[in-house]
Amino acid sequence: METATDPVCLEGVSVRFGSRKVLRDLTLTLQSRRVGIVGRNGSGKTTLARLIAGLIAPDAGRVTVAGVDVCTDRRAAIRTVGILFQNPDHQIIFPTVEEELAFGLRQLGRSKAEAREGARAMLARFGRDDWAERAVDGLSQGQRHLVCLMAVLAMEPRVIVLDEPFAGLDIPTIRALRRYLEALPVTLIQVSHDIAALREYDRVIWLEGGKVAADGPADETLARYLAAMEEVDDADADL
Repeated sequence: METATDPVCLEGVSVRFGSRKVLRDLTLTLQSRRVGIVGRNGSGKTTLARLIAGLIAPDAGRVTVAGVDVCTDRRAAIRTVGILFQNPDHQIIFPTVEEELAFGLRQLGRSKAEAREGARAMLARFGRDDWAERAVDGLSQGQRHLVCLMAVLAMEPRVIVLDEPFAGLDIPTIRALRRYLEALPVTLIQVSHDIAALREYDRVIWLEGGKVAADGPADETLARYLAAMEEVDDADADL
């Protein structure tokens, strides 16, 4: 059953990269516990994910998460929303696992000792106490994804944005990470081409050309999206 959460609100949001308008006057309120975002390449999905996380600012409009303007109040934003990228190497910046986990806590104003304690507590929570001094570059890709997840969770955000977080991972790793994520008492907003991963979500939004093409229960939106993609394939086959 769907559970209400702290809302993610986009009000008249537009984003332009050069001459290309990636998002067009987008207005959304996301207040479901699990929200999926689908769409073709270039539809604006990753731009939307980065907007919600406060990593880019809109050219027009406003983005708030639980009442926090994530673009202008970065200190509050990092307490409120976290993001996991497709490639963990785009997210990890420190050589050891403990340093990576402690960094976000330091950004929240914790002392060095408090941040170290928090990092070790998070490792213990996941049964990875022995990872503290391990070099990140000696971990597998799945293990690095887990480090990124632990680093985000250590900051206790209300919302976590997932931008294709399972691409390139093997099936056991995907299953393990999904179990971790599904058990979290937070809002998850997942951008994905993996339709199966979103079928049990409360709500799915289909973006097309920077606008909402469909928005509703997962089964309904995904059915419309898949039907449209089949039509695109058929049209290409006739060329």
